[in-house]
Amino acid sequence: MAAPAQPKKIVAPTVSQINAEFVTQLACKYWAPHIKKKSPFDIKVIEDIYEKEIVKSRFAIRKIMLLEFSQYLENYLWMNYSPEVSSKAYLMSICCMVNEKFRENVPAWETFKKKPDHFPFFFKCILKAALAETDGEFSLHEQTVLLLFLDHCFNSLEVDLIRSQVQQLISLPMWMGLQPARLELELKKTPKLRKFWNLIKKNDEKMDPEAREQSFQERRFLSQLIQKFISVLKSVPLSEPVTMDKVHYCERFIELMIDLEALLPTRRWFNTILDDSHLLVHCYLSNLVHREEDGHLFSQLLDMLKFYTGFEINDQTGNALTENEMTTIHYDRITSLQRAAFAHFPELYDFALSNVAEVDTRESLVKFFGPLSSNTLHQVASYLCLLPILPKNEDTTFDKEFLLELLVSRHERRISQIQQLNQMPLYPTEKIIWDENIVPTEYYSGEGCLALPKLNLQFLTLHDYLLRNFNLFRLESTYEIRQDIEDSVSRMKPWQSEYGGVVFGGWARMAQPIVAFTVVEVAKPNIGENWPTRVRADVTINLNVRDHIKDEWEGLRKHDVCFLVTVRPTKPYGTKFDRRRPFIEQIGLVYVRGCEIQGMLDDKGRVIEDGPEPRPNLRGESRTFRVFLDPNQYQQDMTNTIQNGAEDVYETFNIIMRRKPKENNFKAVLETIRNLMNTDCVVPDWLHDIILGYGDPSSAHYSKMPNQIATLDFNDTFLSIEHLKTSFPGHNVKVTVDDPALQIPPFRITFPVRSGKGKKRKDVDGEDEDTEEAKTLIVEPHVIPNRGPYPYNQPKRNTIQFTHTQIEAIRAGMQPGLTMVVGPPGTGKTDVAVQIISNIYHNFPEQRTLIVTHSNQALNQLFEKIMALDIDERHLLRLGHGEEELETEKDFSRYGRVNYVLARRIELLEEVKRLQKSLGVPGDASYTCETAGYFFLYQVMSRWEEYISKVKNKGRTYEEDMEIAEGCFRHIKKIFTQLEEFRASELLRSGLDRSKYLLVKEAKIIAMTCTHAALKRHDLVKLGFKYDNILMEEAAQILEIETFIPLLLQNPQDGFSRLKRWIMIGDHHQLPPVIKNMAFQKYSNMEQSLFTRFVRVGVPTVDLDAQGRARASLCNLYNWRYKNLGNLPHVQLLPEFSTANAGLLYDFQLINVEDFQGVGESEPNPYFYQNLGEAEYVVALFMYMCLLGYPADKISILTTYNGQKHLIRDIINRRCGSNPLIGRPNKVTTVDRFQGQQNDYILLSLVRTRAVGHLRDVRRLVVAMSRARLGLYIFARVSLFQNCFELTPAFSQLTARPLHLHIIPTEPFPTSRKNGERPSHEVQIIKNMPQMANFVYNMYMHLIQTTHHYHQTLLQLPPAMVEEGEEVQSQETELETEEEANPAQADLSSLTDATSSQESSASQTESTPNQTGASSSPEAIPTTSDITATVAGPVTVPAEANASQAVTPAPEETK
Repeated sequence: MAAPAQPKKIVAPTVSQINAEFVTQLACKYWAPHIKKKSPFDIKVIEDIYEKEIVKSRFAIRKIMLLEFSQYLENYLWMNYSPEVSSKAYLMSICCMVNEKFRENVPAWETFKKKPDHFPFFFKCILKAALAETDGEFSLHEQTVLLLFLDHCFNSLEVDLIRSQVQQLISLPMWMGLQPARLELELKKTPKLRKFWNLIKKNDEKMDPEAREQSFQERRFLSQLIQKFISVLKSVPLSEPVTMDKVHYCERFIELMIDLEALLPTRRWFNTILDDSHLLVHCYLSNLVHREEDGHLFSQLLDMLKFYTGFEINDQTGNALTENEMTTIHYDRITSLQRAAFAHFPELYDFALSNVAEVDTRESLVKFFGPLSSNTLHQVASYLCLLPILPKNEDTTFDKEFLLELLVSRHERRISQIQQLNQMPLYPTEKIIWDENIVPTEYYSGEGCLALPKLNLQFLTLHDYLLRNFNLFRLESTYEIRQDIEDSVSRMKPWQSEYGGVVFGGWARMAQPIVAFTVVEVAKPNIGENWPTRVRADVTINLNVRDHIKDEWEGLRKHDVCFLVTVRPTKPYGTKFDRRRPFIEQIGLVYVRGCEIQGMLDDKGRVIEDGPEPRPNLRGESRTFRVFLDPNQYQQDMTNTIQNGAEDVYETFNIIMRRKPKENNFKAVLETIRNLMNTDCVVPDWLHDIILGYGDPSSAHYSKMPNQIATLDFNDTFLSIEHLKTSFPGHNVKVTVDDPALQIPPFRITFPVRSGKGKKRKDVDGEDEDTEEAKTLIVEPHVIPNRGPYPYNQPKRNTIQFTHTQIEAIRAGMQPGLTMVVGPPGTGKTDVAVQIISNIYHNFPEQRTLIVTHSNQALNQLFEKIMALDIDERHLLRLGHGEEELETEKDFSRYGRVNYVLARRIELLEEVKRLQKSLGVPGDASYTCETAGYFFLYQVMSRWEEYISKVKNKGRTYEEDMEIAEGCFRHIKKIFTQLEEFRASELLRSGLDRSKYLLVKEAKIIAMTCTHAALKRHDLVKLGFKYDNILMEEAAQILEIETFIPLLLQNPQDGFSRLKRWIMIGDHHQLPPVIKNMAFQKYSNMEQSLFTRFVRVGVPTVDLDAQGRARASLCNLYNWRYKNLGNLPHVQLLPEFSTANAGLLYDFQLINVEDFQGVGESEPNPYFYQNLGEAEYVVALFMYMCLLGYPADKISILTTYNGQKHLIRDIINRRCGSNPLIGRPNKVTTVDRFQGQQNDYILLSLVRTRAVGHLRDVRRLVVAMSRARLGLYIFARVSLFQNCFELTPAFSQLTARPLHLHIIPTEPFPTSRKNGERPSHEVQIIKNMPQMANFVYNMYMHLIQTTHHYHQTLLQLPPAMVEEGEEVQSQETELETEEEANPAQADLSSLTDATSSQESSASQTESTPNQTGASSSPEAIPTTSDITATVAGPVTVPAEANASQAVTPAPEETK
């Protein structure tokens, strides 16, 4: 942090500030980016920093963070690195910086890519250091740092520079490390490998000795590293004290092994080396596993490693192994052991002659092999090529325990992974919820390692992919469930009553005491299972609560998950709950079990079904819900009760807790993943490898698909032939008609289709011809047949002039294959999506398209745009709970569509009646769809055919008339076609059946959120739901697994998926999915969406490159993050973009905010950051803009922290919220919440003054910078943010402008001044927040006084000079009218005055509405009205204002 703010005299510098000073001074001298004259490079600086700052502080994160942030790696370490200056301190410093970048989740390899020359030398030095003796030059702690660095390298195989180095360590030649007999055995298994092996040997012979020695070193590196680890592990004593350095080294080493085993490219040859080293046997027999405290995490990691070493996959081919294949492998191992026993060991005859099932359990293996001597065991192992042959007359060096464990663990029967999964309860219980090792609570700093699976680029098999996601999703939901239970149950305040029972002293919106609980059904188990098929219970509660909360409880739907809790408090009535102490012992929580609602029971005890019919009104307060319990859990609990005499858990529940429906989908998602793992989940062949991260990433691009379509109808995509020609730059456009009058849309385009594989060798002569042909498009205008005589028959048309990249995205979306569209802010992602949907609908009318988005809001935006295109609304259907919010008059939900069909049927039958009447046909043809069908066939068709035959021979002049006649007939025919489709709704009587029919047969475009897809997969598959295409919006905001599930919402046909197209539209440069627990987010990389992973793997994307949202100058703040993002022409041409922002000199500005009253950021609760100075400044600028005439709803205030959001809202309430002259901004929210939205003017507060915090994530910066259309004003501590390497491109532009706010107070809104012109009015420079606050206050007073003659008419206010009695009276009337208008904001008098502190209570403010201090305004302020008092110049606000009162939301708000 260069140029730290001048410390105030009153605040003594803290120790950390003094320590930081040394690094800061060095940075300013040698490498800080903003220093012009830097001192020359000095190796001693690096040595000093390493010894004094890093080693001395035992690698303290704070020190390393400071160094890394000062751009030490970029501007000093790597820039000056060369083999001549390389030293231990140099290597270690670089490793520390890279590890820190990974910990902070910022790109780490960019610097190395820019200057790659010395990287190979550097990497070889690292390898050498990692193998050095621990008591030598490198300490164990330092080697742990090196292990972590190597782990990061192995996990960054997508970086070419890293891959080229790492590949030498993990390719086939590493088998040199195997013992000769084992090598021979492996080569015998796969004859192809022997050929390669001989080739490697030949190449080795040609090498010069030095190079050969070097490559041998690299090949043996991992084998030697394993041996080194085993020696460290063996040095850990069983009970004596052990240094934590050893423990951490062992943990990090196992983490490295897991990561190598969990990626196919690293696992392929390494797994054999690992197996040959018997690492797992050594670990399981080690002392560390038996040390309870220190070895706990090590044991958990070891279990993960064991799982991956035995994973169901063929290492060489990468194919998943089936259950049968795994059993065969197991049988082969046992039988080869039996053969060896039979041939060479007479003492094992019994074993050799037994059947496999009798001898493959751990007990029986120990029984047979236990009595043998160590030497015999060694000989058995060497026959199996597990150990080197024991020389004659020599004793083995291995102890017996090791040899026995080696043979037993290798041959014992394994439990199938899927079996374990099926027996697992899906709901977390109290044991898991509060287990720190499984679900870390603390804010995870990224330092230690955890026993959690990681989501990286590649997965071993689909089973592995689903399993990792299953585990992470389960643990992440458990973390959220814990927070909810702690919140709700502690609000209920359970205390012990005087009779020993439970009494509840509080209440909670989300929880209710249980009045009665009974298990009503335990169904028989399925064959082959030992748990019941279902368990149902009834829960009765008493809803004596407010109506809206009662409605929420009664509104619990089928499949909603609730939790049953047993509390037995020990604390007497009235004990206060302390959030800092452990939750369980204070509350006395004993059990937690999950359940799923089936429905509420009516008066007769029947379940009330969800449906279009209104729910019955039940009398009284008592409500009973029928719930499903988890059968696996029930079976475990009952077994425990019967076998161990434990109490029956299901007799004890006394609280039921529900959760917010939006956050409560975990059970359905877990069940869906589990079902997928139990079925042969069929992913289309063209997608399989890409999803796992292997093969050619572009193999699913339409240009490589074998079923590419040559001719496509682009319908209304193009507005004119010129638009079409500009949309395909570099192509030859041939139009089939020459007459310009006929060259009008719609167009059919024939593309030159290359076969997917392409020719390997082209003829030299044919090349030009070939490229010429490949660039030619044949365009055929066609006329849409006349649809009928009425205006509503005319098709709706697209009006957007798409750019050429948008057209490429639309073209790709229409072709089969995978299409990925990266849509930067404001580039028309939704318009492209809607056009793709419309074009697929018209080109392939028999195909069905599924639309999936992250949020209901995005789905609603899509739907509103689809409505504007030529898509028949009977083919649209919207599933899920969000349809209530759709801002269209029509209801697209299932029951809404059923009602539409029924109403439309009646309308159409009326039309048939009119037609029947006009034709003079007797009878009741319009009685049903069926009678109408007969009427069409026998009456209408016969007349039409007769008419056609008569007209046929009349010549060309009749063509136009004939077209009109055919149009009228098409209109009539469509009536009957629709009635034929609606006939099913006459046959199906219930609303549910009709809605299912619509979903499965009628709808062509079905939309839902990813959450709904996960919730309802089971039902959809059961119904036989089918679809051909998927379009995903906001794809970069959807969790990996929630993106994957929609691919599998249908059963495969004949073992193949019918999915033809997958279109994903998103922006991975904006914020990822929200993961609440830092451990899962950072360590497990759970926030990586599938979209982002595909981009990292290298799947081709279409990058939209023209934005139409923001001024060009504002776009420059974030367009550096995208591939050539430019502006649409209207951004330069429209007056709103070319006009300046009135009253402000610049269209964007970074305003430096120094400490206010000696305080910058504050943290009243952990991670609840606030900055009072910035909050006041932001609100002052908002008030200033409103006073100039800006509409308040065109301004939004954003901030990067929740704490600041609450503080700003509070200040707005006090300063101006209820003031009709100013009002409230459109939104006050966090940057993360505002993603996907926009406004004309954005005021942004960055809050932090000590460390940059999470804005270092460039994705958050991009979102923050791209929300504004016309003006962006950022309040921040400039010295902190300008130093941050990742933010440089944006902040260098921001700091190029003055850092004090420049305003033009006399320029009213709107202005005619052009953007960038010098203003004719005087510019005023605001130096700090108090000055701005005073200025706004005086401006407001001036405005009130100068306009007070028509104040009476506008605001019903008396003139200032009337008598006091009248004034008071008029104030009262004003207050009454305000209260009527907005009761929530009625209490104007409690708003603060010019200098009233934020902490002063409402009563104080009321008693002294006119009290002003000298600092606020030089002269006394006239009492104009109560409104005058609402604008405050916040000059003497105490620094700790509001830490307790304003910021913490009301109890129910947090919920």
